[in-house]
Amino acid sequence: METKKEPLVRVSNLTKVYREGETERVVFSGMNLDLHPGELVVLLGRSGSGKSTLLNLISGIDEATTGKIFFGEVELTALSENDRTLFRRESIGIIFQSFNLIPTLTVAENMLLPMELNGRLSEERRAKALGVLEEVGLLNRQDSYPDRLSGGEQQRVALARALAHEPLLILADEPTGNLDLKTADQVMQILHRLIHDEKRTMLIATHDRDILNLADRILSLKEGVLTEVKIQDIAGL
Repeated sequence: METKKEPLVRVSNLTKVYREGETERVVFSGMNLDLHPGELVVLLGRSGSGKSTLLNLISGIDEATTGKIFFGEVELTALSENDRTLFRRESIGIIFQSFNLIPTLTVAENMLLPMELNGRLSEERRAKALGVLEEVGLLNRQDSYPDRLSGGEQQRVALARALAHEPLLILADEPTGNLDLKTADQVMQILHRLIHDEKRTMLIATHDRDILNLADRILSLKEGVLTEVKIQDIAGL
């Protein structure tokens, strides 16, 4: 009998509350979620449902109100903000819809910056990072600045940056939202191949049906409740 894999990420009884003036807004309460090695999991939900909040909590960018998040044996929710930042640079790759490239750095410098900040930029890692840049078809643009790239090219750089340090977990917030259909398909095929070939784990917030077709699991976040859904049950996409 096959032994079930331990989850890479375990979210336990997670609650997030924001104060808005004199009132409190509960984004979600008592949420539980496991992400397993090698999974591509899609997160659905309307604008304001808490998708980005959940990604920010799992990445350690934001702090939970109550509850725990474990990354392997590490309890992220018990770390200081500085330690969460260091852990994120080492173990998590993030792809933002707005790309978040630094305009004064070249493509190669943007990619290598997280490893440089970690003090982990060896020649071997540099070579692997440039290999990822070649994989996304932009090795010949390594000395270009972001403002000289198209939106699709910038997103492919952001994708390569998220993968360059070989993170175990990749989080993506609407990564194809600003892209044309052809470029969006290229980006997701690259992600799918790299993640599954290298057994990375990915959680992506999106409404892109092509991405849904690649998912191992689809989760819906509605009114603070997270449920698993089947693609044939999703309407309006």
